[in-house]
Amino acid sequence: MSQAPIVDINAFVHVRMIIGIIVALSIGRLLSGLAVFVQHPGRNNFDAVHFFWTLFAFLSVMQLWWWEFNLSNVAWTFPIFCFIVLYVSTMYFLCTLLFPDTLYEYDGFYNYFMSRRRWFFGILILFEILDIVDTAIKGAAYLASFSIEYWLHAVLFVAICLAAMRIESRRFHLIFAVAAIVYEMSWVVRRYDVLA
Repeated sequence: MSQAPIVDINAFVHVRMIIGIIVALSIGRLLSGLAVFVQHPGRNNFDAVHFFWTLFAFLSVMQLWWWEFNLSNVAWTFPIFCFIVLYVSTMYFLCTLLFPDTLYEYDGFYNYFMSRRRWFFGILILFEILDIVDTAIKGAAYLASFSIEYWLHAVLFVAICLAAMRIESRRFHLIFAVAAIVYEMSWVVRRYDVLA
């Protein structure tokens, strides 16, 4: 016996709780990972590429939390709920990739990051694809409210992530990370009227 979709703000609050838990775990992983540099400054070498991707992940998690407010108008079904949990969980997985439990097998964070870059950028590609589905779930009118920039960004970001899986240049990865942060901040300022 199938259950009809639930169109109720209480359903959104219920779903937002699980999203909030996953977002909190993501932020906690990033913050505890960064705290290691203060707790044990000589143990692990600081790396700019790793740091900027960590900053990008932090901004993405914060933006994700705000982005999901638009789920308040969704007619909830169990499959949509499962999709949203999967979507948000990919960000948590990305955060855990940035800070492994140990670095014993690696010569610092840069060496670790480069050895796992295919996983990292693969998860970013998956997240970008899931983001499009998530946007579509929020309704045709909501999806149509985005300009061509949304689509161009998605295609370009996926293409650069695919390239980043193969490219070993530190300079390339540093430029990509900084550019991703700048774009993410630009999107937040323009989309959410944070300066209004």
